[in-house]
Amino acid sequence: MRERTIASHFVRAALQGAARRGLDSRPLLAELNIHPELLDEPRARVTPEQFTCLVQRIWELLDDEYMGFGRQPSKRGTFAMMCHSIIHCPTLEKALQRGTLFYALFPDAPLLHLERDGEQARLVLDASPLWDPDHFLTESLLVIWHRLGSWLIGQRIRLLESSFRYPEPPHAGEYDLLFPGPRRFEAPHTCLRFQARYLDMPLLQDERTLKRFLQNSPADLLARPDSGDSLTSQIRRLLGRDCRHWPDLEQIARQLHASPQTLRRRLREEGTSFQELKDQLRRDLAIYHLGRDALSIQAIAEQLGFSEASAFHRAFKKWTGLTPGAYRAHRAE
Repeated sequence: MRERTIASHFVRAALQGAARRGLDSRPLLAELNIHPELLDEPRARVTPEQFTCLVQRIWELLDDEYMGFGRQPSKRGTFAMMCHSIIHCPTLEKALQRGTLFYALFPDAPLLHLERDGEQARLVLDASPLWDPDHFLTESLLVIWHRLGSWLIGQRIRLLESSFRYPEPPHAGEYDLLFPGPRRFEAPHTCLRFQARYLDMPLLQDERTLKRFLQNSPADLLARPDSGDSLTSQIRRLLGRDCRHWPDLEQIARQLHASPQTLRRRLREEGTSFQELKDQLRRDLAIYHLGRDALSIQAIAEQLGFSEASAFHRAFKKWTGLTPGAYRAHRAE
């Protein structure tokens, strides 16, 4: 189970390219048990599995890994072929260089290039060839290349900064999952900046592991939460899934060898609070359980630590804009 849920914004954004190509989204949403009303509610969310399947089905229906956002389609299998072309490179730098050169062979493709400057490196994306009003494919490409690079060397590449040429969007609160670390908007370039030492690391993957990796990638890379070292991620891991026995902030602080005051300050710097983290985790766990029929709404409320089902109803509607019953009913239609 991956309880981190996906904001409805990304579903709406993903469907824009498909609509541009004339694809009727209604049968697709019905197939994935995503009710259209969920997309009308800005606070609504879907499961990672639903989002992964959505992206994969759009690729299949359009035969386009650019999902309708490019001037020319990128036929299914292009990403896999690129991965096969880089898997035997000796270092990450050679792999990224070969991968970016591979995509440069295609006309009207969004172009990536790698820059190395002393102890730092940048992966720069030129998204000007795209029709991408919500920057969906732009952000997706950055996420995919970052997580592909991390997988190739067997460790997470810590981002020093993520920069975007466009203004900060309304859904910027979701970026801690996509681009952990400092972020800058209205920057000169859209790029990821990281330590150059990663480029010298050898690839730890091979044809055998690549076969498994490609079974659900790169769609799975978009839905997978970043397991980074931000304080937010550390606290979510320490909280776990048993909401009835969550440690308090003082206990969390002791486990992280810090004072409660320091944790509060650092969480404010990351744009959140301890209570918001608990609410988000409860919300994501609630969506997970409501998508299955194993537990009644009363049982879910109890498992999430609510003393009364009515309190759970109020909280869930505040989080998602829907009551638990309405959310489960939409999933069942």
